[in-house]
Amino acid sequence: MSSAAAAVAWQFSARDHAVREAREKTALRIIAVSFFALAAYVTVDALRALAGTGEAQRSVPGIVIAALSLAVMPFLSAAQRRAGRELGSASAVADSKQTLLCTYLSAVLLVGLVLNATLGWSWADPIAALTIAAIAVKEGRDAWQGKVCCAVPAAAAVPDADAEADTCGCHSGCECCN
Repeated sequence: MSSAAAAVAWQFSARDHAVREAREKTALRIIAVSFFALAAYVTVDALRALAGTGEAQRSVPGIVIAALSLAVMPFLSAAQRRAGRELGSASAVADSKQTLLCTYLSAVLLVGLVLNATLGWSWADPIAALTIAAIAVKEGRDAWQGKVCCAVPAAAAVPDADAEADTCGCHSGCECCN
């Protein structure tokens, strides 16, 4: 279980709704820190690989595991996001974004492993990983600031007269459905 998932579990372990609400900000901060830690780890690993001290080897099992992860993670992320929106929990929605980021990491890993196995391009994976690390920093910053889209249950949301809802029930400009 990741620290983000543990934070969400801790938040919802309280029986009292007011306590769960009070734990929301702390859970978001824990999720933010886990995004920052993930970004730091991916950055260090990518820089090591680019420097030649941690160069990727050809790995058929790695390709299979990355492909399986890439097949499963988007569905898990969507289910987490849907549950978070239905619960009105910004921390659960943020956790779904971390799972989605893991999907991106799986895709980068898969492409990098395939390019390395077929063309010997050991640099492709770390370059893409640095992009993913930048996304992780952005998501961490958003979680820290509580900027998590679609955290209000659709039934409880009262749209503005000028706002137009999109297919996920959010208002225009919402990126949570992407």
